[in-house]
Amino acid sequence: MNEVGVLFERGKLFLPHVMMAADAMSAGVELLQDELGGSGGASSKLGVIVNGTVEGDVHDIGKSIVSTMLQAAGFEVHDIGRDVPVQNFIDKIKETNADMVGLSALMTTTLPGQKEVIELLKENGLRDKVKVMVGGAPATDSWAKKCGADCYAENASEAVTKAKELLL
Repeated sequence: MNEVGVLFERGKLFLPHVMMAADAMSAGVELLQDELGGSGGASSKLGVIVNGTVEGDVHDIGKSIVSTMLQAAGFEVHDIGRDVPVQNFIDKIKETNADMVGLSALMTTTLPGQKEVIELLKENGLRDKVKVMVGGAPATDSWAKKCGADCYAENASEAVTKAKELLL
């Protein structure tokens, strides 16, 4: 998947190719997990990440590719889907003792949902413990700074790189 990400960035592969590769990778990882008796021990994971698309946004192709790439890179990923209420992010972070949360938003109207999750992390005393990555078409580095995120990732390959930088 890392190579697929590089080829996509160079314009040699297109989104349908990335999606097919991500589906194949996800199926392969699932088969291996079943064969090895679960998701592996905690020591085999680089970190625990909760990833989802914020409330009001039903787009999830990019988020799903990011989840697959992070999982393939060795992170334990809990993909909580699309149109996720703010409190659900907090609940899953607490349940999984996550190190990081990925917040996706594809529409400018749902971008503020990313900031709402960060504010609720603060209110719950989790912000110092949990790193925050934002992404999606309207997100930028300046938005990440403005909303209080630790980083912005433009694509799935960059999400893996940034997650490693923040958690390792």
